[in-house]
Amino acid sequence: MMPIGDDNSDRHITPLVNYVLIAINVLVFILLQGMGGNYGFTYAFSTVPAEILTGTDIITQGQVVTDPSSGQQFQMPGLQATPIHPWATMLTSMFMHGGWGHLFGNMLFLWIYGDNIENRLGHTRYLFFYLLCGILASLSHVMATQLFSPDNLTIPSLGASGAISGVMGAYMLLFPKRKINVLMLRTIVAVPAIFALGLWIVLQIISGAGSMGSGGGGVAYAAHIGGFVAGMLLIKFFDRGQGFVEDGLARNQQNLGGQQGRRLF
Repeated sequence: MMPIGDDNSDRHITPLVNYVLIAINVLVFILLQGMGGNYGFTYAFSTVPAEILTGTDIITQGQVVTDPSSGQQFQMPGLQATPIHPWATMLTSMFMHGGWGHLFGNMLFLWIYGDNIENRLGHTRYLFFYLLCGILASLSHVMATQLFSPDNLTIPSLGASGAISGVMGAYMLLFPKRKINVLMLRTIVAVPAIFALGLWIVLQIISGAGSMGSGGGGVAYAAHIGGFVAGMLLIKFFDRGQGFVEDGLARNQQNLGGQQGRRLF
């Protein structure tokens, strides 16, 4: 099922942060990554599990790898020098992508689900929520690689999907009955968010379990799962803050209403 839209009838603010996040992702891929061709930048600012675990920058030589199915050889670049602390790559990597398909898929999901969460939390809370989910998703990938694929600790990872998974986890918790328009078998069908997103995370878990001990087929399923769980847990904290403000305003209005006829100083 490919989501193509949802119900935004209750949106009361323009999702400026969501628009900016999408714009940054697109611009980084085009201008800094050279649409996937600038390997030096990509390999310098991606998250490398071994670097996160040790806190040190790792530089490796490029190597030739052979595709086992076709026998074709490829020159793979080595890890480049990172001009920032390796831990900061958990932020930079969430604004980079491996190709046009990777970028389009992530931005489509962010476009559909992100505006609703920003509408609920407000601009500032949403930005911090998004970035925190992305960092926790990267840490989930690092820990899973350490536990299940220690031979892959020097393989860099990148993409916004961990942070977007957090947005999706929050969406499922806050709007479980909201209709999501999905493209299924050449037909557009409206399904509840809890079904669309619940099925998505179940598939991530199944795929992640199947990829344990391997390279994961190029997909960091642990980041998806970790980001989704982080979003479900963190949204209660972030949304509670918004609820507190709303409750406070309501109480103030009630107090003012009860003080009619009295002079206030």
